[in-house]
Amino acid sequence: MKTLLILFIGLTTTVLAQDNIKFAETINIQDLERHLTILASDSLEGRETGKKGQKMAADYIANHFKNIGIPPYKKDTYYQKFKVKSGKHICKCEDCDVNFVKKLFGKRKRIKGENVLGYIEGTDLKDELIIITAHYDHLGKHDSLIFNGADDDGSGTVATLEIAEAFMLAKKAGNGPRRSVLIMPVSGEEKGLLGSKYYTKNPIYPLENTVANLNIDMIGRLDDWHDTANYVYLIGADRLSQELHDISETVNSKHIGLNLDYKFNEEDDPNRYYYRSDHYNFAKNNIPVIFYFNGVHEDYHKVTDTVEKIDFEKVETITRLVFLTAWELANRDERIIVDKKEK
Repeated sequence: MKTLLILFIGLTTTVLAQDNIKFAETINIQDLERHLTILASDSLEGRETGKKGQKMAADYIANHFKNIGIPPYKKDTYYQKFKVKSGKHICKCEDCDVNFVKKLFGKRKRIKGENVLGYIEGTDLKDELIIITAHYDHLGKHDSLIFNGADDDGSGTVATLEIAEAFMLAKKAGNGPRRSVLIMPVSGEEKGLLGSKYYTKNPIYPLENTVANLNIDMIGRLDDWHDTANYVYLIGADRLSQELHDISETVNSKHIGLNLDYKFNEEDDPNRYYYRSDHYNFAKNNIPVIFYFNGVHEDYHKVTDTVEKIDFEKVETITRLVFLTAWELANRDERIIVDKKEK
């Protein structure tokens, strides 16, 4: 009898391992391109937080969650609304069109935005939570110029939509995550990481139960440091949890095979990218994070950051890596250990 039980457990583990690949493979170029063609279209007018295009993008994301079977997290809404004063414009390079309009970001004003919450309840460990973020806002429309933001961060946003669908397909097949997963596209990033800051100050789910944040911000292009698309910059994985870094490495080595580039992960990195996207609001609350990033390029924060320049095969590969990493974090027996503290 004991032998049969061990055999059953072994077979179950094998099936679960195979299922994660099956669901990862539902993340595909066609769906990613379909979503991004809409979100980065001129009709959304650059998705500036507080403006019509950002509201249209929020509606598109919420409708996607509804269509794949994620219920509203509260009554009949997917939105966490916030009203805050705008902060400084966040830029990842010095040579961008913000020099677009720079006067438009010079004054602080009260803006209204929404984070869109797709909460997928777990099973036996449902009180613990993995949060996956990307910012769906961009720079907006100024005069006749539309900043479509296909890479920044349309690419990360559509990744979250596909990850949400993959987890829901698993759940419907009776193989949902043990820990809960919150897919949360946020707005306000371009005005000072405002949406993620608001969430961490007003968490819907307790921060102490949040195991990790995986943040996706620009994964669809190449930068000047690479001549092949088979890479992604990882930032922050080992800052708070060596275990998170090790899991990330193992998942990539076993299933994906990307070049994981840690160039910008050094504490003395002059670009300070670790502090410049939405993951940092989780990290400063001592929640382990990984920031997935392809680096800046010649179209960063320019009107030329458009859909036809996106490498969707690259987006597909990185999105599958994020999903499989989240799957491991959500389904392992023990939550990862935080062995360092944010300074």
